[in-house]
Amino acid sequence: MIKTDYLVVGSGIAGLTYALRVAHKSKESKVIIVTKEDKGESNTKYAQGGIATVYDLGIDSFEQHVQDTLIAGDGLCNEEVVRMVVEEGPARLQELIDWGVKFDENNIGDFDLGKEGGHSQNRILHHKDITGHEIERALLVMISKTENIHIFEKHYAIDFITEHHLSSETEDRKSNITCFGAYVLDKESNEVKTIVSKITMVASGGSGQAYATTTNPLIATGDGVGMAYRAKAEIGDVEFIQFHPTALYQMPQESPAFLISEAVRGFGAKLRTSKGEFFMCKYDEREDLASRDIVARAIDTELKVSGDNYVFLDCTHLNHKKFKKHFPNILDKCKSLGIDIRRTWIPVVTAAHYICGGIKVDIDGRTSIRNLYACGECTFTGLHGANRLASNSLLEALVYSQRSYLKSVVKIENVGFNEDVPEWDTANTSQNKENILITHGRSSVQKIMSDYVGIVRSNRRLKSAEKRLSFIYEETEELYKESIISVELCELRNLITTAYLICEFSMKRKENKGGFFNKDFV
Repeated sequence: MIKTDYLVVGSGIAGLTYALRVAHKSKESKVIIVTKEDKGESNTKYAQGGIATVYDLGIDSFEQHVQDTLIAGDGLCNEEVVRMVVEEGPARLQELIDWGVKFDENNIGDFDLGKEGGHSQNRILHHKDITGHEIERALLVMISKTENIHIFEKHYAIDFITEHHLSSETEDRKSNITCFGAYVLDKESNEVKTIVSKITMVASGGSGQAYATTTNPLIATGDGVGMAYRAKAEIGDVEFIQFHPTALYQMPQESPAFLISEAVRGFGAKLRTSKGEFFMCKYDEREDLASRDIVARAIDTELKVSGDNYVFLDCTHLNHKKFKKHFPNILDKCKSLGIDIRRTWIPVVTAAHYICGGIKVDIDGRTSIRNLYACGECTFTGLHGANRLASNSLLEALVYSQRSYLKSVVKIENVGFNEDVPEWDTANTSQNKENILITHGRSSVQKIMSDYVGIVRSNRRLKSAEKRLSFIYEETEELYKESIISVELCELRNLITTAYLICEFSMKRKENKGGFFNKDFV
């Protein structure tokens, strides 16, 4: 048994900033971060665009950012949360800068503020087109200098430890639940470690791998939502999946799909059909700078009409020298595929990008389970409503990791270790020799979700998806009970759980909002 004051699941911007804050607050506290791959691998790493923050009050205002967020969220945002995040954002951004994150500057030394879809002002701070990578770099440097933070790389969190593990009598308990830590699989030794903690923070990222085409890395398997749901935490708003309008079309399609940042359209790029027609003017007065739900649905509509596999993003009219400065990695990727953006349009498709709901938390990051906090994309805070405004995600993670830190450092004074936590039970299990059941299950979930629970849904498709997912769930649970634990099997369980929840919440929603669109409600 390993004991720690704070256990953090995930090594993206949410988990790392939370760990730094609690560790710096109390040098005597022990902080453990578990991350399923290398410490730098996270959804944060793949964030291209940047952080949306009101930085220049001379041209921007909190109210404009608030209104842009509310409009993008299509009436379902929690306005109190929106105002809190927007107003606390600049201070949290300054912390990042103090921790060594370098944002691009213009010729006169001011931050070079970008503009993305749904924003009324230039307010996106960025580092070329690899903002997330730069944030990860700087935060990991700070982590390495903090002696009371210990990172367990290649350690996979299986389940949160609660009363359900202490007694069979609590099997059906759905309230007054406490988190005592987590069972964690060491991928190299294949040993399941019991980590008992006073406070647990889940910051495990997104669920994009539930879909066949996604901008999310392979690690984004809905682990936080899956673990929290099994622990009986409250879940909300998972029906709202944001599909990014412009992922690079390739044959064969790679996973994750390469993202052509929202900022490219903010820079002036325009969408065209295969016949060369501009089409966004038919769907929104903001045209190519409409919010992502509108642009993605427009592309989906155009492709269904034309029968084409992709549309195009036209960058040929843009200043090439400036484009190269702002988007060097996008330019290199296009070049590697023989696409000269000065002469050739970029083929793009929609791809699952961001889940707007997840583990339900209050304004201080507390879940419905005692001593379990959550932060980042795995959460439902109320900020995003039915559709996330571009570049609000990193901002949300920063603000909520701060608020969670403030609450948890007070809470921990009255929390002790639970000495009755049992070790992981491996009785009556054996090595699974049928990995095809896992790989086929994963690809089946992704195909079901892409075909039936995509940008446009219907009641019939949702019922069909639920029925197919139920069969895969039963088959996988049977395999799970009989097999020695593996990361692949656990990821499949979490993907199925997240996919099933998306279907369930989709069937309960009876009106089209933001990223949710059911053609039966038109």
